[in-house]
Amino acid sequence: MDDKKQEKSASRERCGFAMPLLAIPVAFFLVELFAFQFLKDDNTTFWPLAFGGVWAVLLTGLLRVFPRKVSRIIFGIVYFVMVAYCAAETGYYIMFGEMLWISEFRYASEGSEFFSVLLQYPVSWWLWLAGLVALGVVLIWKFPRQKKNWMYHVIAALVAVAAVVGAVVMPYGVFVHDSEIRYAGSDYGRAQSAQAAYDNMFNTHRLYEVCGVYQTAVKDLYRDYIYPVMPGYARAQAEAHQQIDTFFDSRPQTQDNQMTGTFQGKNVILVLMESMDDFALGEHTPTINRLMEEGINFTNFYTPGYGGVRTFNSEFCGNTGSFLTTSGGYAFDYVTNAYPQSLARQLGALGYSAKVYHYNTPDFYSRGVFSPAMGYEEYVCYEDFVTEETEDDLYSDQFLFDYEGVSDSFFREGPKLNFIITRSAHLSYKYNEVLSYWALKQYPKYRGMTGDEELDCMYLKARLVDDMFARLLEELESHNQLENTVIVAYTDHYAYGFKNEELMLEKSGVESVLLLEKTPCFIWSAHGPDLEVEKTLNTADLLPTVLNLLGVNSPYDYIGQDAFDSRYAGYALFPNGSWICDGVAYDSAVGECIPLAEGKTLPQETQDAIAKYLNDFVRINNLILETDYYKDK
Repeated sequence: MDDKKQEKSASRERCGFAMPLLAIPVAFFLVELFAFQFLKDDNTTFWPLAFGGVWAVLLTGLLRVFPRKVSRIIFGIVYFVMVAYCAAETGYYIMFGEMLWISEFRYASEGSEFFSVLLQYPVSWWLWLAGLVALGVVLIWKFPRQKKNWMYHVIAALVAVAAVVGAVVMPYGVFVHDSEIRYAGSDYGRAQSAQAAYDNMFNTHRLYEVCGVYQTAVKDLYRDYIYPVMPGYARAQAEAHQQIDTFFDSRPQTQDNQMTGTFQGKNVILVLMESMDDFALGEHTPTINRLMEEGINFTNFYTPGYGGVRTFNSEFCGNTGSFLTTSGGYAFDYVTNAYPQSLARQLGALGYSAKVYHYNTPDFYSRGVFSPAMGYEEYVCYEDFVTEETEDDLYSDQFLFDYEGVSDSFFREGPKLNFIITRSAHLSYKYNEVLSYWALKQYPKYRGMTGDEELDCMYLKARLVDDMFARLLEELESHNQLENTVIVAYTDHYAYGFKNEELMLEKSGVESVLLLEKTPCFIWSAHGPDLEVEKTLNTADLLPTVLNLLGVNSPYDYIGQDAFDSRYAGYALFPNGSWICDGVAYDSAVGECIPLAEGKTLPQETQDAIAKYLNDFVRINNLILETDYYKDK
């Protein structure tokens, strides 16, 4: 009986076909090549492919140490996990020009509402993905055979060890190449060089450019899932707090100025204008135009993207004064942090009640738990007030005035902070998108108005946002609260869902994608100051500015600064190394400065100082959230 079994097994070995050993490293390398095709930009070198080759050899060597059945299982897991990882990273990069940290993948389910937009990838991307999946299936089915002797396993282990050494040593070759070719040894190079990206991990795509997708994924896993459980982590936390204190101590201490207390004691309405881009302002937004002209208009206000999601990043920053981390922390991971420095907490200490108003469910971006964490008493969800017959009412940002239960809550007695999150201007900009379709019923003249479908929808949706502000003013007056209210309005991000980038650049009057990040921001109150603030500002500056205008003497330091502090030069700082200051923009995507006014330049030493400050800013901003800095303050 045993002889027959052995004969059958031998027969299968003779008749069966197995892939050659070379197919394994080729398959692993093709995954790296897939990533390279869609993640490279003008500054990307071929180093990611070199690292991909090393990792292909490393993984193959490790696999050959194990028996064939075990190797087949391990190969299938590692290969398809990396294919999925690269598909997610390249898909996100195609849409948004950024990569995600692994912990940010959990946002994917919360973006499912806009899944159709994320599927608009090039055909070549789908062909690559299909080819990799097919290759993986064939390799698992016809997995390479291996010799059954101890020497073979020893050689495989030695190959893996050599590849590990290569993966550890190779980054230093990148550092030398990077400093010689891209930065020429300047302070900017030291702040945003390959070594800074590799050591500090301030931006996923920049890290990828240094070491490819395999090493990026491994470093990401180590930092977020392995290091936090290792000895010495608590000591590192204390050292991080000392670094934050040193950063704040290096800046001039907050002091009163001519705008301090301008709106002291007034009710506050904070409005996050979802996707409201500045090029949409004009004839379609008469109310917003008026509020900007009559109020404080910040004409150079930028909303840089930190973390994995643009909307919640700005929402969180406007309320707490800090951006989400660029190191991949999922916002919900920090829901147990203390936020005594937040707008709601600071005003709550003065007797204000605070509530949030939005159409979406409390689980979206975890607002239902994050709102109270930031000091809001209630997250008012419009969906709680509709039936199946009236659910179309959710398309209107005027919902909070049309439903008595919401309106009564909004216009409650006593000093109050109301935070409105609009939805009208959100992507996508197509006639058949659900919100656009509904809006065209209200304003049919916008269909075909400009000859460009996206532009029609952008102007149409901006009109809806303007309608909300017009209604807000009417309702405030009817409730006798207009004179005692200040409206603070800002945007979460530019309209990145607008597909025709050339048209968007043209309408915005800029030549660089970086400059599209400028968005509307204004503060208005009846009979309040009428002025334009030209200083370059970013989202993190909003909270300290608002607190100063309200006369709130916060005991906390903020990563941003008061717009009216004459000692503050004003910056827009981006985690990819770009910056804007004093009429000059540095675009890291092209590696050059862009004058925002004819003949405007900055000395090299000033550029280097800004670059160093940017590096410190990103690092300290991350540490504030990661170490729960305000808890002990």
